[in-house]
Amino acid sequence: MRKQLFVPALVAVLIAATPFFASVTKYDIDAAHSNIGFSIPLAGGLSHLRGKFTEFTVTIIYDDKDVTRSSVEAVIKSASIDTGIEERDAHLRKPDFFDVEKYPEITFKSSRIEKIGKDFIAHGTFTMHGVSREMAIPFTVNGVNRDEKTGKTVLGATGRTTVKRRDYSINYIPARPYDTTFLGDAVEIELSLITRAASPQ
Repeated sequence: MRKQLFVPALVAVLIAATPFFASVTKYDIDAAHSNIGFSIPLAGGLSHLRGKFTEFTVTIIYDDKDVTRSSVEAVIKSASIDTGIEERDAHLRKPDFFDVEKYPEITFKSSRIEKIGKDFIAHGTFTMHGVSREMAIPFTVNGVNRDEKTGKTVLGATGRTTVKRRDYSINYIPARPYDTTFLGDAVEIELSLITRAASPQ
């Protein structure tokens, strides 16, 4: 009698628990359809230098029942910087800027997710050029869709924030023109990410 009661009870517990486990999904970046870009003002804002990083990984642990329980980690290969001019990119890889041999990676690891209206803020530690600082990245979850071919879900998100390069000991001043304000300090970072479910669904 006890055995007959135990089996249905166990099934009921498993069914009740299923939504909790199913709501948490690990997503990996689809780098071919994502972009990590930046923009820095020149000549006091008369123009902007734009570029991107072409090698990076982003992992999101996403809880669709409560996004604030989610987390994100990102690793960017600093040598993959691309501004469209190879001579300039070679200079950016040197000690004047990113010093990629000494600091090959730029990283972000969230500590908590905050909900603000319909949008969110990822709070965490950002490390660049050997310096770690707390950073807040406002972001929007654009949607979660199911890929008909794989049966797994695809998550899209966009975010934008600003860092000051001098906060990370990137203090380069151009020799020409002789103007300490020619190269701006505030660097705007723009994220456009598509991620695909890695864990079983």
